[in-house]
Amino acid sequence: MQIPFSKYQGTGNDFIIIDHRSPKIEHTDVDLIQQLCDRKFGIGADGLILLEEELGFHFRMVYFNADGRESSMCGNGGRCIVAFAKKIGLITQMASFIAIDGPHEAKIKEDWVELKMQKVDSVQQSGDHYVLNTGSPHFVKFVPNKLAVNVFEEGRAIRQSSPYQKEGINVNFVERLGQGIDVQTYERGVEDETLSCGTGVTAAAIAFAIDQQLTGQIEVPVQTKGGGLTVKLNRADSFTDVWLCGPATFVFEGKIVI
Repeated sequence: MQIPFSKYQGTGNDFIIIDHRSPKIEHTDVDLIQQLCDRKFGIGADGLILLEEELGFHFRMVYFNADGRESSMCGNGGRCIVAFAKKIGLITQMASFIAIDGPHEAKIKEDWVELKMQKVDSVQQSGDHYVLNTGSPHFVKFVPNKLAVNVFEEGRAIRQSSPYQKEGINVNFVERLGQGIDVQTYERGVEDETLSCGTGVTAAAIAFAIDQQLTGQIEVPVQTKGGGLTVKLNRADSFTDVWLCGPATFVFEGKIVI
């Protein structure tokens, strides 16, 4: 069987996206999904995204990490599937879709996508780090110099430590840059550093707002190894009206035989 696919990237976080309104892949086929994401034996990507039908929404987003398992929300993936939905004529400038963490809204203009994330009510602070969930669980640690951090080794050590070993956690190392931040992320499921992580960038921006004692309407410019993003949010009793904003770029399309 031949399966058409498209490849997209959002600040270097890359995804295979498949129009799955006519199902072709079993959600439980871990081996196949791993193979598709494999950079030597497959198409190669940080994850696979299926666009499926959902009553009352433009579509449903189903996301799998490169380890082949269905995962929690992916912010850059959410922005990329919106760009894909526009490309296939499913939306024009606005989108409403549902993902594993609930409903999302999005706006798209050319290759710039703004994705509304879930509100965040709880942030745990302990010593030099924060733990919070922005659709996926994140550990956020501020560092004085990102160049001094071995993201793979230090990130893996935290991800595999006893509090997080079973469920996993994404680990973000954040350097303050004036009014913004620079973020490096080790992602569970990928089990490596990625060039960018949307939910991680969002978590880091929220931690930065706490760190800097910012309230009200906040806009945080974020630099990742894959490029620049912006997080907009409102802080009062909780973090609401959270938007992850940045490019979502078409790379190539093709067909793969399975």
